[in-house]
Amino acid sequence: MSSAPIELAQRTLLTAHALSPHDLERIFGTMAAHRIDYADLYFQYGRAESWSLEEGIVKSGSFSIDQGVGVRAVSGDKTAFAYSDEISLPALEDAATATRAIARQGGKQRAPLLKGGKRHDLYLPHDPIASLDAASKVALLERLERYARAQDPRVTQVMAGLVGEYEVVLVARSDGVLNADIRPLVRLSLQVIVESNGRREQGAAGGGGRFDYAYFSDEVLQRYAREAVHQATVALDARPAPAGSMTVVLGSGWPGILLHEAVGHGLEGDFNRKGSSAFSGRVGERVAAKGVTVVDDGTIQGRRGSLNMDDEGNPTQRTVLIEDGILRGYLQDTMNARLMKVPVTGNARRESFAHLPIPRMTNTMMLNGDKTPQEIIASVKHGLYAANFGGGQVDITSGKFVFSTTEAYMIEDGKITYPVKGATLIGNGPEALTHVTMIGNDLALDPGVGTCGKEGQSVPVGVGQPTVRIEGLVVGGTA
Repeated sequence: MSSAPIELAQRTLLTAHALSPHDLERIFGTMAAHRIDYADLYFQYGRAESWSLEEGIVKSGSFSIDQGVGVRAVSGDKTAFAYSDEISLPALEDAATATRAIARQGGKQRAPLLKGGKRHDLYLPHDPIASLDAASKVALLERLERYARAQDPRVTQVMAGLVGEYEVVLVARSDGVLNADIRPLVRLSLQVIVESNGRREQGAAGGGGRFDYAYFSDEVLQRYAREAVHQATVALDARPAPAGSMTVVLGSGWPGILLHEAVGHGLEGDFNRKGSSAFSGRVGERVAAKGVTVVDDGTIQGRRGSLNMDDEGNPTQRTVLIEDGILRGYLQDTMNARLMKVPVTGNARRESFAHLPIPRMTNTMMLNGDKTPQEIIASVKHGLYAANFGGGQVDITSGKFVFSTTEAYMIEDGKITYPVKGATLIGNGPEALTHVTMIGNDLALDPGVGTCGKEGQSVPVGVGQPTVRIEGLVVGGTA
């Protein structure tokens, strides 16, 4: 492991504010004067920018700098947390004092801050905001607009957005671990509106990951333009979707968002410790059809959901959640893992220094089966092919979900026939997993656009899956 991230983080977050590791040890000493099980300090410095272009004009632009520190103490299942957007010794002392409300009398021995934590090297510590000047960022959006308009004369409106983030994170823990990460993140989005014979439809595309703006080559921009315009023009010819229970084939890649929402959240440790998930207490049981294997992998190079370390300073990892249909475990942060007496999985995540870490997904996906997508389509007499998704909702306790499609087609006699509009998928996540009958060999990850919300916190994530056939999903339609 390179020491560069820790050195840079210490210069940015400690030295620049007249702090040293010795000062952090004093803060832990203050907190440990009363008995606690665990404590950590989460320092963060971040820069973010966004640009949006509409009708060839820059409609908005923003730039922000944010920094601060969160101080947390854990005793049993109780957590005390305080944060400050001022990084200084007095602010740390005030925050540390505030966390003592939950502690029991009697000190607990703490470890000196000597141990560098383990981490990965999944992305370069680039500052994407500095990778292009302002004129070049606008020019990039203008090229994307031109490529979209060149796809089809029916394109009447184009909206494009560019977002870049750069974060420096330092975690100090009461067990002596000191770890750091330098996190770049970029995203490019495109939305188009097409019009024909008085009918207007829209399509969207985009992508990104943990790199700088150099990723967005002309080849990538042209791909986004093709995808967005294709989605919109297909919708122009779409018929009203039928309603009823039917076989549904989910496409590869982004449709994995259904797996993320309908199943993934139910596999997070906090819901299962509290017994509020449909998967609670079911480790070792069959929860899905044979062949269904679901993993969460925070170690994929450059991916939007990947992290060198989680927000408690633990290295991320590849965690098998469901193996050949059998539930193997849950996603864990430190507190829930300790209370459930299982290993930490490196899934503690927080939106910022002002938020508590909670167990969250990174890149969640279903692994490949042995069927080709063509075989799966050909096996369906009558059903729906959901190629792309919009938004959705899920109830963690019951597992019930509702998802809207943005691109869907009817399957008739083993062939994709006509596009349909307004199709929603309604079902129960755990139940749907048991009704998977065919799994494709074409696993794909999403293009790098996912953001997950939980308890008021948003974090970047990734999803993925191969083509999958599911029996008996309810399709809510407009026909």
